[in-house]
Amino acid sequence: MTTDVNLRELALDALLAVTRDRAYSHTVVRGMMEKYQYLGKQERSFLKRICEGTLENMIWIDYVINQFSSVKVNKMKPVIRCILRNAVYELKFMDAIPASATCNEAVKLAQKRGFRNLKGFVNGVLRNVSRNLDGVSLPDREESPIAYLSVRYSMPEWIIRMWEEAYPLKQIESFLQAFLANAPTAVRVNPFKAAKEALKEELAAEGVTVRDVDGVAGALYLEEYDFLGKLPSFREGKFYVQDISSMQVALCARPKAGDYILDVCAAPGGKSIHMAELLWEAEKQRLYSQGTDGVEAEGQEAVSRKADGVEAGGQELAGCSLHGMVEARDLTELKVSMIQENIACCGLPNIRAVRADARVLDKTQIEKADIVVADLPCSGLGVLGRKADIKYRVTLEDCRALCALQQEILHTVQQYVKTQGQLVYSTCTISPMENEGNVRWFLQEHPEFCLEEQRQILPAEGRNDGFFLARFRKG
Repeated sequence: MTTDVNLRELALDALLAVTRDRAYSHTVVRGMMEKYQYLGKQERSFLKRICEGTLENMIWIDYVINQFSSVKVNKMKPVIRCILRNAVYELKFMDAIPASATCNEAVKLAQKRGFRNLKGFVNGVLRNVSRNLDGVSLPDREESPIAYLSVRYSMPEWIIRMWEEAYPLKQIESFLQAFLANAPTAVRVNPFKAAKEALKEELAAEGVTVRDVDGVAGALYLEEYDFLGKLPSFREGKFYVQDISSMQVALCARPKAGDYILDVCAAPGGKSIHMAELLWEAEKQRLYSQGTDGVEAEGQEAVSRKADGVEAGGQELAGCSLHGMVEARDLTELKVSMIQENIACCGLPNIRAVRADARVLDKTQIEKADIVVADLPCSGLGVLGRKADIKYRVTLEDCRALCALQQEILHTVQQYVKTQGQLVYSTCTISPMENEGNVRWFLQEHPEFCLEEQRQILPAEGRNDGFFLARFRKG
């Protein structure tokens, strides 16, 4: 790597921001990738890997450091602790870098950050780790299975114990493995702007490796790209980044032509936009099936062109007699602006963003919605493969508090559902109290609803995040 930017110092600052300053890892890494997008692909790959990899494996890393350091990790100064963590990650997982280079660069960085008096300590710990890394023994798997899984996969023990109430340890280990595995980027094709096959060809021309997703018609996996923001197809809104599990919400709801859909916690808008796309497809089919009866000729021609996969038909459809709308709501102006930005990018005419507090009853919406989507704030324990810092910041008490918040919102927003309408509740977590427990609570509190579908989607290596959804029908 040849650059004037000290990549290890950038990685140090990123790890400090997350572990000391409690910034969110995905925003820190994304901001760094955007700021330093001028770096070469190799440099950017190194930087992203060391930042994310250290966070993903931090319990194991601390376990190793504690075996070779006279000062335990939690007693170290934050800068020294983070320098050692990044360096141990390099030693274990980045074989192409000589151990001597890793140790030397860590010592230089400690000096540069004002810890010259600790350079001998840093050097001694890392040289010792380097010589003995292959001999590090984990907790005994048979005698202490939870401790073993905790260290091996860097997962706090309390989370494993919570999962053990619902899943056997063998199954828990399978999704712990999935969290640490490399995963492709899942995207959803925007049918309003691109046909799937044409987009695949365009992405391939942009240097992206593209794969279809089994069982999800409008989805693709992307790999081997440098930076999404550099791709014209991404900037033009021809696809939207969304995990396969998250796509199931709109697919589960199955919106039909003319539906009014209310998404009460919508930011950044992926599920709302997916709903709008499905609603638009249903509306297209409605207009197409009507022929010229009741439809202006210009509108019918637009629908026909779009049905044939011609992109030019999209905007003309906005001038037709459209029925159905998605209203995407969230709490703050910042979140609403995020939704509006994504709406503008996708180009759909049947979706709007509104600021509203989901906890406060909006009397104007009572029994107005055909579908209410409640993808609610949660502990996030299903997306640890993408947001590793969650497992270090969330607590059991947080899960309980979030469970209460979810119930408060569900109690409010169920009032917006029409008779025979649907309520879709979803979270991006694996937490029985937030998921199955809330379903039981909701059915007990609101017997006018019946449960039509319930799914806990577990993380699958190279495929999807963990996710939960339940669909209720009113009356």
